[in-house]
Amino acid sequence: MARVFVILGSINMLIAVALGAFGAHIVRDLISGHYYTIYQTGVDYHMFHSLGILLVGIIALKIPGKQINWSGWLLFIGIVIFSGSLYVLSLTGISIIGAITPIGGVSFLIGWLLLALAAYKKLGKE
Repeated sequence: MARVFVILGSINMLIAVALGAFGAHIVRDLISGHYYTIYQTGVDYHMFHSLGILLVGIIALKIPGKQINWSGWLLFIGIVIFSGSLYVLSLTGISIIGAITPIGGVSFLIGWLLLALAAYKKLGKE
């Protein structure tokens, strides 16, 4: 799975950079300041958690296992739900979309917790 997460993290970094540039050069002129801030929050979390997925891929080389795998997938799911909902909300103004954003946030939290638990269990024995 290490390979999958390094590739998934890298592709998501590419997408986050592209969406950030798109936001800075095109979206900024199309939406209000409030919605642009929401869009930028989506890009920020997309980028941070893409780096997290890369980190999971690297750590998976040392600590393979289900907790590491779930950590990576939950960070990815968090990007899709959290950042994705913020992108849609900011570009469409459909505020009900914001109701699913916390699900992505919880996915991020659980993903990071699983990474910490896996490290504690495996690295604590060394």
